[in-house]
Amino acid sequence: MNDKQLLRYSRHIFLDELGIEAQQLFLDAHILMIGAGGLGAPAALYLAAAGIGTLTLVDADTVDLTNLQRQIIYATETVGQAKVSAARAALLRLNPEIRVNALAVHADAALLDEWVARASVVLDCTDDFATRHSINQACITHRKPLVSGAALRFDGQISTFNLRTADSPCYACLFPAEPMPEEMGCSRAGVFAPLVGMIGSMQAAEALRLIAHAGAPLSGRLLLLDALHMNWRLLHITRQPDCAACGTVI
Repeated sequence: MNDKQLLRYSRHIFLDELGIEAQQLFLDAHILMIGAGGLGAPAALYLAAAGIGTLTLVDADTVDLTNLQRQIIYATETVGQAKVSAARAALLRLNPEIRVNALAVHADAALLDEWVARASVVLDCTDDFATRHSINQACITHRKPLVSGAALRFDGQISTFNLRTADSPCYACLFPAEPMPEEMGCSRAGVFAPLVGMIGSMQAAEALRLIAHAGAPLSGRLLLLDALHMNWRLLHITRQPDCAACGTVI
């Protein structure tokens, strides 16, 4: 770590729970983020600012005018651009020392198998139930920690599935793949703009703490937020031995 980096990241280095050792772990880390929308935007900004060495963004969408109400990494002039390309440019303006891979494709099984294997931590910032289960399965296969967030209307949730440990539940333990629920995205239901910022920022915090081995991640815990009344609830979740995703794997 050079003098410029020591200064840039000094406020993390000053923390006894992090220090220079954790900051070096951040610089060496690779985070895979699926989804560069409302959750991914704040998460990516904080991870880039914190000095995560490599960020890989996966999203097939382009920036739409309706995104600008909450997806703070984009601006009016980026409407029509591929989200990952616009996000990459913004992240490199913030921190030109990091590496950003921009994959403007859908996260199918083959892509996830390749890129999850390379990642230190995986962030699920999607709003698609089937994709969430594909991400979960790839993380089980490669034993990678998964930080999952969701936000709709005024309701948000976040949990960490630390699949490096044998007793950790997976996403499917909490939300089985069958039967498939009826999906209603932000385009139909709406979403409170600061809510995605809160949940996305917490996903970044979970990823950093996992990499630094600092504190206790939300493994085995689901944190729920009602942003209309600003109420938080914490639910404990356990691994399901008969889980179709991880029951015979972990």
